[in-house]
Amino acid sequence: MYQTDHPRDPGIFTVSDLNRRAKQMLEVSFASVRVEGEISNLARPSSGHWYFTLKDSGAQVRCAMFRSRAGMVKFQPKEGDKVEVRAKVSLYENRGDYQLIVDAMKPAGEGALLLAFEQLKRKLTAEGLFAEERKRPLPAVKRVAIITSPTGAAIHDMLTVLKRRWPMLEVDLYPAAVQGEEAPQQLINALYRANRDNMADAIIIGRGGGSLEDLWAFNNEVLAREIANSQLPVISAVGHEVDFTIADFVADMRAPTPSAAAELISPDGQQILRYVNDLQQRLIRNQRERFMHAQRSLTQLQSRLRGPRQALQSRAQHLDQLEIRLQRAMTSRLKEPQQRLQRLQTSLAHLHPQRGLTQSQNTLNQIRGRLERAMQQQLQKKKTELGAGMRLLNSVSPLEVLSRGYSITRKTDGTVVRDTKELKAGDEIETLIRSGTLTSTVTDVQDVSQKQELKQEMKQEAKRNDD
Repeated sequence: MYQTDHPRDPGIFTVSDLNRRAKQMLEVSFASVRVEGEISNLARPSSGHWYFTLKDSGAQVRCAMFRSRAGMVKFQPKEGDKVEVRAKVSLYENRGDYQLIVDAMKPAGEGALLLAFEQLKRKLTAEGLFAEERKRPLPAVKRVAIITSPTGAAIHDMLTVLKRRWPMLEVDLYPAAVQGEEAPQQLINALYRANRDNMADAIIIGRGGGSLEDLWAFNNEVLAREIANSQLPVISAVGHEVDFTIADFVADMRAPTPSAAAELISPDGQQILRYVNDLQQRLIRNQRERFMHAQRSLTQLQSRLRGPRQALQSRAQHLDQLEIRLQRAMTSRLKEPQQRLQRLQTSLAHLHPQRGLTQSQNTLNQIRGRLERAMQQQLQKKKTELGAGMRLLNSVSPLEVLSRGYSITRKTDGTVVRDTKELKAGDEIETLIRSGTLTSTVTDVQDVSQKQELKQEMKQEAKRNDD
């Protein structure tokens, strides 16, 4: 480490401080930038991070894209690819190298292509070229016209699938470029020739996967209109399952891959073979069952061809059975009158007058007993009610109240005194008690509070009497 013996001037940076400050300023000033350039020196170590240089004709800059962000890139970049990246500007402190920390990457120019794609899609949608009602169902295909590159992987995949599933299907190849400036016109010409020849039942147009720029020939407006005007049904099989082109939307049917298109138009030979084998087994089982049924019928018919002796034995046995049945019938006919006579005698015994008289007497006795019990119960109930009424009447009788020590005060005119306000000193009153009447003169009248105390004492006295 570099060291000095004298104190460091605070205005002088160390290299580490300088790089740290520069890194902070760069990351703050250029927190998110979009940069376009060509990839070179691409390295993918086992850590999963990407390191590369982004350059143009006049300069270059180092770039780092960490594994978490690299895994989100939808294509595999390679040397020489022109890309657009979103990044923040930083600095690698150990070497003092200025670099970009990349967050996202896509092929350069893809934004413009996507805009053109969306504009054409909206235009053709408004014209009704994508409408489901104008699309035709796929017929039974015995011969198919394939429009694709004769050297690409797509034709190889389709032929492999057709050979495996239905080798009898005839294939007409209409070669055309599927990428580049000349591709749209070659595809249009091949589509025209396939309709002119009119030898196939359907057309497959497509290619293998690639970037949006690679598939751009299938987003051509003139090609889309030719597909819409095709006399033969068209199956679009462009790219992978996640790829969509204008040809996919305008075609009568879209296949996610070229191999899937070959499966759509070809029956499964193995499945048909299994079906034929199943029919064969069912036919064999049916014939075997019919043979067994005929054999059982023959056996039954042979068993019915018996000799005369067997017929005579059968008739004799039948005659014996008739004789047994006749004997049983005669015995049954003799028993029937006897059983009827016994039933009549039993009925006559039940209808004898003495039996009815006895039953009536028993019924009368039962009714008399119930009547007597009911009268006793009713009489006891009335006695109980009378006793309760007498006790209630006695409890509310004025004499009963007087017998407990209470009295009734009246004026000399017989008016009952209910309030002290009705009396004054000097009035004559009569006090009715249990044993007679007392005549007295009022010398004093108590107030309300004294009256309340008197009532309280009377209640307590009444409670003691009740107890």
